[in-house]
Amino acid sequence: MDAEAAKFIGAGIAAVGVSIAALGVGNVFGSFLEGALRNPAAADGQQGRLFIGFAAAELLGLLAFVIAMILLFVA
Repeated sequence: MDAEAAKFIGAGIAAVGVSIAALGVGNVFGSFLEGALRNPAAADGQQGRLFIGFAAAELLGLLAFVIAMILLFVA
């Protein structure tokens, strides 16, 4: 296999992590809304955890994107 083709395959596999991170963000917000609708009084106390979960999922997506870009343009 050519090294250039391996770079593109590796970047494509790393880019899959971005879509998985999008699913994670949707899961975080969906779970928060489900809990907030069941118990609206506790929603304010859970908002900090919502943003921590959002940040963690988004960080993994950005990390996958950076790795894909490094594979494409640096390696």
